[in-house]
Amino acid sequence: MVERVRGLLRMAEDPAVTDAESQAFTAKAAELMTRHAIAEAEARAERGEEPDAISRMDYTVSGVGGHGKARVRALADISAAYGCQSAVRGNNSENTERVMILVGTVSALDALRMLLPSISMQMEASAKFMSSSHVADIRELRNYTRSELETERKRYYRSFVRAYGQAVAERIREFRARLQEMASPDGSGGAGESVDSGRGAELVLRDDVHRVGEEFQKQFPQLRKHRPERTHSAAGYRAGYRRGRQAELGLDTPVGSGGSSVLNEGE
Repeated sequence: MVERVRGLLRMAEDPAVTDAESQAFTAKAAELMTRHAIAEAEARAERGEEPDAISRMDYTVSGVGGHGKARVRALADISAAYGCQSAVRGNNSENTERVMILVGTVSALDALRMLLPSISMQMEASAKFMSSSHVADIRELRNYTRSELETERKRYYRSFVRAYGQAVAERIREFRARLQEMASPDGSGGAGESVDSGRGAELVLRDDVHRVGEEFQKQFPQLRKHRPERTHSAAGYRAGYRRGRQAELGLDTPVGSGGSSVLNEGE
């Protein structure tokens, strides 16, 4: 399964494929990893084995364009949807790299290690395209200075990225919840088995979240909260959220179907 996922992600990152093909390859990889993690959790519980070990992983986040904080926020939301908690080192407003420290189960970290680069690639491509389109549109409204346009582009880009991560995280949670509901010991979802097995997976994953929280608190007992970014673009946030809901993730979540949307009218 891991080799299949790596193969899909190699194809997704091939410059020769189209954007649609790249998203489709990433989508299938994300689905395989999610299904595998839940199936493994069920199997360990049924065999009476110890739960998945808790570990940590460092993940470098680019600060290019001054958008590092927004990227960290987006990727932290996505990581949390996989049951992980995160801290960040060097998360300032400069263009330098910063490091996210992720604490989670080994299977969740394995999934994120492979998926985060591809999801980031989709997110950055969408943010770049949409922010350029936004600046082109407002340039026609009135005579903005070059400095004003650049400021607006940055605000839009950062808000887009934060909202994109939030929307993708929502969809991952929805998909994991559906897999738990449909789960069965043999993977067939047969009558009489799916409910009990789904409850078993739910209990195991809930325990994983608790164990991850305990380990995270142990490693970071006095973690300081960083100040959120003050820049905000309502247009960028809405566009990022919509794109995140539409992104090809292989999660079978139709656009606008989720009742879990938390995008408010004023945002």
